[in-house]
Amino acid sequence: MSLTRCPNGHMFSTRKHGNLCPYCSISVEPAAVRGGDRKAAQQPETDDKTMPYLGETKGIHPVTGWLVCIEGPQLGQDYRIMAEKNFIGRSEEMHIRIIGDNTVSRRNHAVIVYDPKKRNFYLLPGDASGLAYHNNEAVYSPVELTSYDVIQLGHSKFIFIPLCGAHFEWEDSSG
Repeated sequence: MSLTRCPNGHMFSTRKHGNLCPYCSISVEPAAVRGGDRKAAQQPETDDKTMPYLGETKGIHPVTGWLVCIEGPQLGQDYRIMAEKNFIGRSEEMHIRIIGDNTVSRRNHAVIVYDPKKRNFYLLPGDASGLAYHNNEAVYSPVELTSYDVIQLGHSKFIFIPLCGAHFEWEDSSG
């Protein structure tokens, strides 16, 4: 893949964008692109430096763990667990939305909590009528989760996989 530098120092692919820089819309001479005047094309006229585009970094909530569906309509689907409370249900407002299993309550079937201060996960029963099961035991009060615990909600089963904990923690997981 050949990259070209515009006079402002932006690197871009001429194959994808032609001779027009996608960042500053400055046309780069074809001779400079093909190497005839490569020095002129590579020398930025200003002190601006090319910065990599890392995407939108504000508003990213780092993942702390996952639920992976091992049985049910969403077999193979993974769900991200974030810091603090993660409400589970079928509704769009739920942090973890289980679709396709109508035996899962619409709202608050269960809650998974990651406590970043204590670095541990808990499964809490929700306020809906459906029960949550932890390793085939009904959950009536908070239960601490460990790696590869099995959680059942309705007809769906999930394996719990932590990322954060004793061995790893985001520096600022509050977002």
